[in-house]
Amino acid sequence: MHYIRRMNLRQKIEAGHFVLTAEVTPPVSFSADDLLAKALPLKGLADAVNVTDAAGARSAMSALAAAAILQGQGIETILQLTCRDRNRIALQGDLIGAAAVGVGNLLILRGDDPGAGDQPDAKGVFDLDPRQVLELTRKMRDAGELPTGRKIAGRASFFLGGADNPIDPPPDWRPKSLEAKIAAGAQFVQTQFCMDPGVIRRYVAKLTEHSVLDQVHILIGIAPLRSAKSARWIREKLFGAIVPEATIARLETARDQAAEGSKIALELIEEISAIRGIAGVHVMAPNNEGAIPAVLKAAREQVGRMAPT
Repeated sequence: MHYIRRMNLRQKIEAGHFVLTAEVTPPVSFSADDLLAKALPLKGLADAVNVTDAAGARSAMSALAAAAILQGQGIETILQLTCRDRNRIALQGDLIGAAAVGVGNLLILRGDDPGAGDQPDAKGVFDLDPRQVLELTRKMRDAGELPTGRKIAGRASFFLGGADNPIDPPPDWRPKSLEAKIAAGAQFVQTQFCMDPGVIRRYVAKLTEHSVLDQVHILIGIAPLRSAKSARWIREKLFGAIVPEATIARLETARDQAAEGSKIALELIEEISAIRGIAGVHVMAPNNEGAIPAVLKAAREQVGRMAPT
């Protein structure tokens, strides 16, 4: 009998497979069972599962602890780390801890301002910005030492991610922010919601023009929209999110808006999978996480170039 080693997220992407990632918001709970109830339905469907880090500047189960729990259940994770809550000392400790518990994929984010959450008097840290944290993490991984020169025992094999907002680029646009993150160490990017395939194509064309896609793997953020009201909220409240008016109108006229939202997501996944240079999609569903497993299952049945999970 020949043992076939299961590919991880990075290996799938680098082999040219179209990947599907999803997202779990850790619960406000002392019980790991409540986390697993949200995440286990994604096992075998998502190539990796993002674990959010106090999303919306609201306290929840520690992202690092949640990622460790899911890794123990055989679910590959992407640990989100924000600059909001940690100075460089705490970030270095969490990075060492992530490697120690087998978390290899990291998404470095700025984090929502505390004023946006339910404890607005909390103080944001923001000691480093995402580009600086990417650079710090890359150097710790590659040199095996802290910025002070102290050696770190063992080794890390981090796959480093950053965020980007797709735009409909003007003729003279250059992806300067994304280029800076790549120079700092970003190897993959997950984007904000972009539900407009035309914008995605034009955005990708510009990235190709500037040779960005030769240096980083792009995963486009999409959503199974629950309703027209939810779609409007995403468009109006989440910075950089793109939801076309035609999509909202289609939801408004649907007999079952949630089912129509999932159908739209599936159509979009199929269309995005045909765009040269896109490595996959990142499926997020604010207040609608229960819709994600069915969308991923259906997507796996209709998109041909996916690796088995």
